[in-house]
Amino acid sequence: MPELPEVETIVRGLRKKIIGRKIKSVWFDSPSQISLQEAWEGKPKFVKAPKADILNKQIKGLKIIDVQRRAKNILIYFSSDKMMLIHQKMTGHLLYGKWEIKKAQGTKQLVQSIIKGAMQDKVNDFIHLILCFDNGWQLALSDMRKFAKVIFGDKKEIEDLRELKELGPEPLEKSFDFKKFKEAVGNKTRKIKQVLMDPYIIAGIGNIYSDDILWEAKIHPFQSAKTLKGVELKRIFLAIKKILTQAVKLRGTSFSDYRDVEGKKGYYVDKRRVYQREGEKCLRCRGIIKRVKMGGRSAHFCSKCQILKSDK
Repeated sequence: MPELPEVETIVRGLRKKIIGRKIKSVWFDSPSQISLQEAWEGKPKFVKAPKADILNKQIKGLKIIDVQRRAKNILIYFSSDKMMLIHQKMTGHLLYGKWEIKKAQGTKQLVQSIIKGAMQDKVNDFIHLILCFDNGWQLALSDMRKFAKVIFGDKKEIEDLRELKELGPEPLEKSFDFKKFKEAVGNKTRKIKQVLMDPYIIAGIGNIYSDDILWEAKIHPFQSAKTLKGVELKRIFLAIKKILTQAVKLRGTSFSDYRDVEGKKGYYVDKRRVYQREGEKCLRCRGIIKRVKMGGRSAHFCSKCQILKSDK
């Protein structure tokens, strides 16, 4: 799943390309991934699987005002106080290019990139949504597993959704200082890796970067957050800033599906500390990197310099 650095990379790319553009039309072939705001007993409600003509009617002619990121959500702001939220989930990523839609067998449609090179990488070949702009270019969502979600409607209604309104602070914002971090994390009884990955505590940190952050801070991922001393929390706080900043600079991590808006890979994969390095030697102490299960996820850590302390 794209995490903060990957989503931030996409958002920065989109800002350079789509702000100021007007929507000519929209195409999609996976309605269940889209929710559209409709009136329901006099109150706004987001309804899944809208018809293409209804979405086209609402979005056609709107101008893109801004593109922002909140946690792992991409927020596209339109004129007339409209807004689109895109969460890319596991295999989704946004691409800026040109595609042609052809009919294959029967009613099935085949989407092909006109742009050569990286855009024709196989992972960029699962197009399920296209926004067409007034300059002839397009914004497309490639999503192999079709888990990504798109919500369109009034700006106020989308910003009031729990998935945005109740998110924790952004870890790379200047306002996110050690005091705020300690208040958010220090009293939690859960494992520190779980705490770091909770978007309602800190926004945007996922599996990849929580592993590398804790390695940088020399903290075991199973350590209860509540047992950590001030100096240990400070090391984690500084590691968050360091790891995420470096990952953004390197345009994210591409292990499998993630690509930037031009269809290109991110380079943090070459700098990762422990994530998916099971059985290899630690870059710091030459201990062996281990991988263990944590709920439905995995945790990678050095068996020698990340020691699990007693909770007592």
